[in-house]
Amino acid sequence: MTGIKFKSRALKVYSELKKNYPSVPVLFLHYKTDAQMLCAIILSAQSTDAQVNKVTSSLFKKYITVNDFANARRSVFESEIKSTGYYRQKAKHVIGCFKEIQKNYSGKIPLKMYELIELPGVGRKTANLVLANKGVVEGIAVDTHVWRLAQRLGFSKFDDQKRIELDLMQVFDKSVWHEINGLFISHGRAICTARSPKCAGCFLDKKKLCPRIGVK
Repeated sequence: MTGIKFKSRALKVYSELKKNYPSVPVLFLHYKTDAQMLCAIILSAQSTDAQVNKVTSSLFKKYITVNDFANARRSVFESEIKSTGYYRQKAKHVIGCFKEIQKNYSGKIPLKMYELIELPGVGRKTANLVLANKGVVEGIAVDTHVWRLAQRLGFSKFDDQKRIELDLMQVFDKSVWHEINGLFISHGRAICTARSPKCAGCFLDKKKLCPRIGVK
């Protein structure tokens, strides 16, 4: 497949996803402040958005600002986020991350990729979500859903998060990068599930836009 045809199919996939999921947020997580947003994204690693939202519904009544998270007592914070999984590591990352923001960025979350990924617990996925939510687009957030769909749709053959992101950035126009994560998540939850994907009822499959790579 040539590059032009590859991009053409990507545009059609995007158009169909947009048509079928017209109201997709940048984040499926609940929060009110930027500090809470960053915390929620860190907590969502190896967890579900639903579980994180359940935990943060009470957590975010106590922790609101950068200073609140930076000054959290680690043992207490661990118990408060325990049900999100990997709670000891996440507590260390969250508190360490906000201490760095407090110390090096005057309590304001930085909005540059190279600054964000230097913070504890913040990788490209987290950074891309933070930036996209603030209207800054530097890449595409690759989580498990995006990873799975990128491979099944034939947009990437790699198992490396960074390589998948680069492949997606090459086939999708930059103007829609901030939407890809949410659209892929929506489709991954509704139809292209990890186990037993509903290919027979998939609108992408009906329009012959999915090669079903790796689908069993």
